[in-house]
Amino acid sequence: MERKDLIKRIIDEEILIQGVLSNLRKKSQDSFTKVDIKPVLLKEGLRYQFAYYYTNKVLHKNLDKEGAIYEMDSLLVDKFKQGMFFTSEADYQVLISKRGKARVLKKKPTKERVDLSHDRKKNYILEDGKPVDFLIRLGVMNQKGKVYKKRYDKFKQINRFLELVEDVIPKLKKEGTINIIDFGCGKSYLTFALYYYLVSKLNLDVNIIGLDLKKDVIDFCNQVAEELGYNKLKFIHGDIKDYEGLTEVDMVITLHACDIATDAALVKAINWDARVILSVPCCQHEFYSKIHSPVLEPMLKHGIIKEKLSSLVTDSLRGLVLEIMGYQVQLLEFIDMEHTPKNILIRAFKSPTIDRKKAKDDYYKFKEFWGLGDIYIERQLGDRL
Repeated sequence: MERKDLIKRIIDEEILIQGVLSNLRKKSQDSFTKVDIKPVLLKEGLRYQFAYYYTNKVLHKNLDKEGAIYEMDSLLVDKFKQGMFFTSEADYQVLISKRGKARVLKKKPTKERVDLSHDRKKNYILEDGKPVDFLIRLGVMNQKGKVYKKRYDKFKQINRFLELVEDVIPKLKKEGTINIIDFGCGKSYLTFALYYYLVSKLNLDVNIIGLDLKKDVIDFCNQVAEELGYNKLKFIHGDIKDYEGLTEVDMVITLHACDIATDAALVKAINWDARVILSVPCCQHEFYSKIHSPVLEPMLKHGIIKEKLSSLVTDSLRGLVLEIMGYQVQLLEFIDMEHTPKNILIRAFKSPTIDRKKAKDDYYKFKEFWGLGDIYIERQLGDRL
C-alpha cells in the first residue's frame, strides 16, 4: 500500500486511534522532535489533534480531515523517517528511506478504539458523577456528584490544572513534608483541588498556604478548609512580595496575579529554589510603555496588538529568566481560548541540564531587540541573575 493511500484511508474511514511521527531526518535545536496525532471530538465535530514536541514545550493544533491528511503526509515527506499509525483494524509502520521512498508494514492491532463522546470524561482526574467534598462545598457539583451545567467550565479548568500538576509530581521531593505556596489564591478552587488531589488521591504529606489581599476571601477559604477537615491547608491575608512565613518551599503557584505581582511571585520562588513553579500571568503593564522597535511600529501603533504583543514578550522574558536560574521551562495552554484569553501557563522545574549561559545571552539579545531597559524582575533578583 502506498503511503498517501494509507494516510487518506485511515482518516477518511475514521479508523485512526493514534499516530506517532518520529526519527527526524535532520535534527535542529529549534525544531520539534516528535508529533503525536489523535482524533478528538470538538463542538465543530471530529478533528485531529497534532501535538508537536519541542525540547521545552508542546504545541497543539486541531485539523479537519483534509488538513490532517495534508499535514501527516507533509511531515513524513519533509521531516520524519518513521510513522506509526495505530488503527482499529491494524497497526501500520511507515518507513521512509533517505531517497524518500516509503515502505509500509502491517501488523496486528495493539490499541482499542476509544469512544470519543466519553473521552474527556474518562480522562478527568476528578470525574463528573463522583462526589468530591470541596466541589460540593464550593457549588461546582451537587451532593450526588453531578456537575452543575453552569459550572462545567470551572470543572474543566480544575481538571486541566490537576493534569498539569500530575506531570510534575516526580519533580517534588520523595521524603518529608512538601511545602506549597499559592500566591493570589482568590476563592481558591484550584488550591482546594490541589490539596484534595495530593492528600486524598496521592496520600502525600503536604503543607499548603494560600495568600491573597482580600481578607473576606481569606476568611471564607479558612472556614471551608476547617469544615472539610483539610488540616494542612491554611489561608493568609497578605501581599506576595512581603511574605516571609516559610524558608523552604517546594512548589510555588501563582494564577492570574496581575502585572508585576507575577514577577514578585517568581522572584520568591527563585530565591527559595523551589523545585516546581506553575504560573498563569494576567495583565502585563510594565512592558507596554517600554517596548520600542522602529521595525515593528506598524504593530506597536495599534493599542490592542501592542497589548497582546507585550504580554507575549513579557512571558518569553520570564521564561528566559527562569532558564538562567536553572529551570526547565514549558509554556503551555492552560484552558481553551474560548474561556479566557489569559491562557498561557508557565510551568518550570529545576533541571541540571539547562544551558544557563545560552539562556542569558538570549535574554539580553531579546531585550535589546525590543528596546527594553531595566525591568522589575532584574532589579529584584540583582546579582543572582
